[in-house]
Amino acid sequence: MTTHQPGPTSSSTWTVHTDHVSMVRAPMPARPLRFDARPLPIEVDLARTCLVVIDMQNDFCHPEGWFGRRGNDLTAARRPIPVIAGLADAIRAAGSRVIWLNWGIRADRANLPAGQMYRGRRTPEAFGYGDPTPGGRGPVLVQGSFGAAQIAELPPGPGDIEVFKQRLSGFWDSEFDSVLRQAGITTLLFAGINTDRCVFSTLQDAAFLGYDCVLVEDACGTPSEAYVVDAIHFLVRQLHGFTATSAQLIAALSGQARAPEAPR
Repeated sequence: MTTHQPGPTSSSTWTVHTDHVSMVRAPMPARPLRFDARPLPIEVDLARTCLVVIDMQNDFCHPEGWFGRRGNDLTAARRPIPVIAGLADAIRAAGSRVIWLNWGIRADRANLPAGQMYRGRRTPEAFGYGDPTPGGRGPVLVQGSFGAAQIAELPPGPGDIEVFKQRLSGFWDSEFDSVLRQAGITTLLFAGINTDRCVFSTLQDAAFLGYDCVLVEDACGTPSEAYVVDAIHFLVRQLHGFTATSAQLIAALSGQARAPEAPR
């Protein structure tokens, strides 16, 4: 007789019986999806694929957040919002997962190195990681604050996962890798900001760790010059994975029926 099944997902759980414990995980049936990409069309397994959306949060995208209060032009940060919204809906409708990977630092900044804090606040009169934001919106990028929260236009949906990071790369000093592995994820579709900073840093580390990486070009944004973006796309295709557009992905996803949740 089965008594219970401990584990975060149906594919990574044990089954406890009255007379033994089974550590045999339930297999995830493959759900192939082929779509155009560069340098070649690719096929991924939707059962093991998720959309990773990076840093679409108030401190970077809202006029009253950190960057807005510093006087930064938010055009590039806000440009991918409708693209990400449409792609996230298509991913969820196909039965795959969306992970929101955002800055969310400790309030005491105890694990932030001096170099990172310097780049967040280079002059005494500026305000950086963990400092109060002018206008009373709370400390910069601290977990639970206004600045660390998702922008209202991209609310997490049912079944989405939120992971906080404390470096440009989402894999350093976070639980991101553990969350992915427990979910059986092997392919990451990257979206968010900034293309040449947190998105690329996280994508590089993902490739080094053995994940299959796809950069969704128009679902990313950056205020950097176009030649910088071109260089990132070249490096991704040359060394780390593939690039595609949201239209290519959504067109392929539109023919996919939602997979039923495997029994627990």
